[in-house]
Amino acid sequence: MDTATTGAYDDVRPAPRALATEAVHAGRDDLARQGLHAPPIDLSTTYPSYDSRGEAARIDAFATDGADPAGPPVYGRLGNPTVARFETALARLEGTESAVAFASGMAALSAVLLARSATGLRHVVAVRPIYGCSDHLLTAGLLGTEVTWTDPAGITDALRPDTGLVMVESPANPTLAELDLRAVAHACGSVPLLVDNTFATPVLQRPAEQGARLVLHSATKYLGGHGDVLAGVVACDEELAGRLRQIRFATGGVLHPLAGYLLLRGLSTLPVRVRAASASAAELARRLASDPRVSKVHYPRIGGAMIAFEVRGDPHELISRVRLVTPAVSLGSVDTLIQHPASISHRIVDADDRRGAGVSDKLLRLSVGLEDVDDLWADLDQALGERARVPVGAAEATR
Repeated sequence: MDTATTGAYDDVRPAPRALATEAVHAGRDDLARQGLHAPPIDLSTTYPSYDSRGEAARIDAFATDGADPAGPPVYGRLGNPTVARFETALARLEGTESAVAFASGMAALSAVLLARSATGLRHVVAVRPIYGCSDHLLTAGLLGTEVTWTDPAGITDALRPDTGLVMVESPANPTLAELDLRAVAHACGSVPLLVDNTFATPVLQRPAEQGARLVLHSATKYLGGHGDVLAGVVACDEELAGRLRQIRFATGGVLHPLAGYLLLRGLSTLPVRVRAASASAAELARRLASDPRVSKVHYPRIGGAMIAFEVRGDPHELISRVRLVTPAVSLGSVDTLIQHPASISHRIVDADDRRGAGVSDKLLRLSVGLEDVDDLWADLDQALGERARVPVGAAEATR
């Protein structure tokens, strides 16, 4: 690959394009002039350099502001050309200046917290529910941070001089609760707002357009889309991206180049996958809401491929009876997955906090894939068991 730097694609700035077009072409704009069609995978961990003075100068420059070093790559922990393609593409889709990829979503969140606390801003304001491990990371103070949990209306009052971050998810994991992100960003004032956009993806919402300064993804989910890659990414302005690159270099939470390649490939079908799965999810949510065996259905107003629902019977029995749907942690794959959050994704959250955030012991989380909707319903129907003697339409639907 003859690209001179890990960020060389950035000099190709096409006119604004539709999301579906960007999903296919962003991060690949330089390929044709190199005589390539598929992006190459650069597996190098280190790169030859006969100019040690120049290399030292580039490393010094990186230490100053975290910008991608000019010139040829230096070392895999400093940056990788294949991963840089994915970062460029994701930034375009989210409408931010930059994006920084990590080995997992939790590594990405950890880097954000470390970057803020390194400047003395250790306090975080957060709104539940969020992903269970994110909740635990904040609550346990494992990175030296302190968290204040609040509802959206209390964000401004919760801010302190040492508040470095406000964190929310919308739609939230696992209840799919939605927030007015523009109002939340206004309440944050000058404190950066981080929005976990994993469930919505840039296909359904772009938080940066509503005032968020950082947009977090567990790229393991919809961005990869096939259940075969573990990754995280933060889309943000270049100033924050520089700090995150420095944290990534120092801590080693780098993304493997093959994962970067798979993520770039996943982005090309992201709009098609999300819209197709969302159509099936909306229909399944409608059927579940009218089923007497279901007491409550949560489905976001913005749509999406995630459904949360509460059953009248034993949720563990339903989990044990599915045959087409896969009972497994994670989400966003081409196949449909179901899990019991109180037992798995949010088990690490204190039970009272979990229930207070709406994560009941009856709640199930369904990540709808690309199977035929009637086949999915047939599996859920049999897994729900005998129909109870409850009037049809008794379920409460929330949107």
